[in-house]
Parts: sequence; C-alpha cells; structure tokens
Amino acid sequence: MKPETVPELLLIDKPQGITSFDVIRRLRRELGIKKMGHAGTLDPLASGLMLIGVGPGTKKLTQYVKLPKEYMAEILVGERRLTGDMEGKILEEKEVTDIPQETILETLAGMVGALTLPVSSYSAIKKDGVPMYKRARQAEKVGKQVLDVPLRDMVVTEAKYFGHRYEDGRCIVIVRFAVSSGTYIRSLAEEFGKRLGYPATLKNLRRTKVGEFDVENARQI
Repeated sequence: MKPETVPELLLIDKPQGITSFDVIRRLRRELGIKKMGHAGTLDPLASGLMLIGVGPGTKKLTQYVKLPKEYMAEILVGERRLTGDMEGKILEEKEVTDIPQETILETLAGMVGALTLPVSSYSAIKKDGVPMYKRARQAEKVGKQVLDVPLRDMVVTEAKYFGHRYEDGRCIVIVRFAVSSGTYIRSLAEEFGKRLGYPATLKNLRRTKVGEFDVENARQI
C-alpha cells in the first residue's frame, strides 16, 4: 500500500504478546508513514481492536478515545494476582469447587450500572503525572507494593454470561462486557470475584468493538 493511498483511520486486530506501541512501530515500518497514533491502549496480554490514526487522522483520535467499548473476557476465579492479570505473582488463592450458574448470572446482573472501583497499580493511568505501572515497578524493585491506588468511575452497560468451566480448583467465567470509555476490565474481574466471595483475576481479554467499529472488519498485522 502506497502512503498516498493509506486511509486516515486503520482498524487493526492486535495479537497477544505485543504492546500497543509495537503495533504503531510495525505499521510505520510497513507503510513508510511516521505520523500515527492510537485511540486507546491494549495491554500486551490482550488482543483485539485498535483504532490507528494516520497523518491528518491523528487529529480525530480524541473523539474515538471517548467511544464505548466491548470486550470478551475470561475471568479466573480462585486467585488474585499483583497485576490484576496473569503476568503478576499470586497474592491470594482459594479453591473453587462449585458455583451455581444462577449465582454467576445474578452477580453479573448486579454489576450493570455505574461503579467506582480501584484501578490496577499496574495500569497506565497517571497519578501526579506518573503512570501507575512505573510507580508499581519502582516499588517492586525494593520489595514493596503500591497500596494507594486511585478510584475510577466506570459504567457497565452489559455483562453477558457466555459459559464457565473448572480447571485445577479454579473457575473460568467467560463474559462479554460493554462498558464506558475508561473502564478497566481487570478491575471488573476482581470486583466480580469479590461479589462471589473469591479472589479473581483477568485471564484473557479481547476487545471486539469501539463504538460502531468492529474487530471483524480489522486487519491483522
């Protein structure tokens, strides 16, 4: 694709295992265009839809950042981890034998609406101008944890159950979340576990929609 034929907005399906900036770096190299940006970070362990502004399209990214989003999430019930996802060390464990499906459905229904939850100490949200993950990593080097984490207002418009299974004393629950911009799915995963009476962490995450943009229309890199 020649630079002059590249659209101002690219829909990219980010694979697991690379950062959001890795996506930008690859596209710059592939397309020969330097001016690019994205409308919302995805963690390295997450996959799915990213909106990439190209050239003049970077000026429109702020309006895309505010759009609602949809995710498919796998929540691991039975352990809580330092980072809120599978990268961190285990902080708390509790064997899960059986959770009635009705209880799962009721718990998810109770999470629809406005919530105020703590964000992960390993998130990109800034406190006093410094990203939380940088604070957390600095604390980790000296054997400490960041305990003073900010709260964030979040809105869940849908929490739809897609099944659950048991593995090695854990329960993995599959949920589709439709949420407001700025919602942290790691926070929702931990809150879901708390409401069930278990520690929980986010096992897998895939962003499927941003506003009306769908990952089914995105290109692979």
